[in-house]
Amino acid sequence: MISYPKEKINVLLLENVHQDAFQLFQKDGFNVRLLPQALGEDELSKEIENIHVLGIRSKTNLTAPVLAKAKRLMTVGCFCIGTNQVDLAEAEKKGIPVFNAPYSNTRSVAELVIAEIVMLARRVPDHIRNTHAGIWNKISKNCFEVRGKTLGIVGYGHIGSQVSVLAEAMGLKVIYYDTQTVLPLGNATPINSYEELLSVSDFVTFHVPELPETTNLYSAKEIKATKKGAYIINLSRGKVVDLEALAEAIKAGHIAGAGVDVFPQEPESNSDPFITPLQNLQNVILTPHIGGSTEEAQKNIGTEVASKLLKFVNNGSTTFAVNFPNIELNPIPQGMYRILNVHKNQPGFLKDINSMVSEIGANISSQHLGTSAEIGYLSMVINMSVGDELKERIERHPGSIKTRILY
Repeated sequence: MISYPKEKINVLLLENVHQDAFQLFQKDGFNVRLLPQALGEDELSKEIENIHVLGIRSKTNLTAPVLAKAKRLMTVGCFCIGTNQVDLAEAEKKGIPVFNAPYSNTRSVAELVIAEIVMLARRVPDHIRNTHAGIWNKISKNCFEVRGKTLGIVGYGHIGSQVSVLAEAMGLKVIYYDTQTVLPLGNATPINSYEELLSVSDFVTFHVPELPETTNLYSAKEIKATKKGAYIINLSRGKVVDLEALAEAIKAGHIAGAGVDVFPQEPESNSDPFITPLQNLQNVILTPHIGGSTEEAQKNIGTEVASKLLKFVNNGSTTFAVNFPNIELNPIPQGMYRILNVHKNQPGFLKDINSMVSEIGANISSQHLGTSAEIGYLSMVINMSVGDELKERIERHPGSIKTRILY
């Protein structure tokens, strides 16, 4: 006897998720498809009706209307850092844990930040453009070494702290500002206020999530507080920097240059046009959201997210889910069932379940419960002889959202 046959579990991976992820699912016996493109809301609504596991990147939007069609969906993997393309609250209510890869492309992003610091300090974007145009303009004016300059990091998380380590090795003085208390790495120094950081930094780099409070985190007011001649780098989220205000500051000479990899509106495909107010400005590096686009990062992301999804499907663990109670579960003992239940977080549910167990004369081998404000996630290991009956009883409970059984 086995759980729901793996060959009947449909896995859909979109947006050229790394081949390693595809192979992990295939090797484990799942029915898996890999598509190169994102799907629009209408097309995804049709596809998702028969999908059990969905893997996406940043261009696929998993909205509430799409989730309403997802009758069989067990879990979602975001093969990237961000999860703002998924309605996490709605997924939670439907009992669907969402996993991502918050660390796998850290080094790739950090290396690009360091490269852009050097390129901007040496005005390489202008030299490249001139030389391609046949203009020989060998000058040293307004070109600087980065050693001894001050780098201000806004957001000292996984990427920000990695940038800190690399920058210090380059001879930069590193300061940082974070809304949380974060211990520094190396000789980096925390700064008490965002405004103070802006006023003394030669380079400012942003590494913050997309939240209402980070929208236009760097706009006209902050530009005015920024040290004249500073360079601005944003490889975090497109809405963090007011690009119109930044463009005006560059034109006015207050900001000496910028490196921007993320934008408020980005093309849905490589064939769509792209427009930004920063185009054709002096000493500006524009890249098409490639901060984490290295072979190493994509391979690591593919393996990390696929492994989390497989662990959830195969044994019920939700460790590192971003919208779900986190529970780490051991392998299922021989001859036992594991019942997994998602329910509304309401008083008395666990008492009702334990009463059911008592009524059928069963014994619970192990039990784990994790809760959030909205839901509870329950795991019970129980005798195989009573597992099916108990699962059916739990499913009938008015507070139950989703129940499955593993053995």
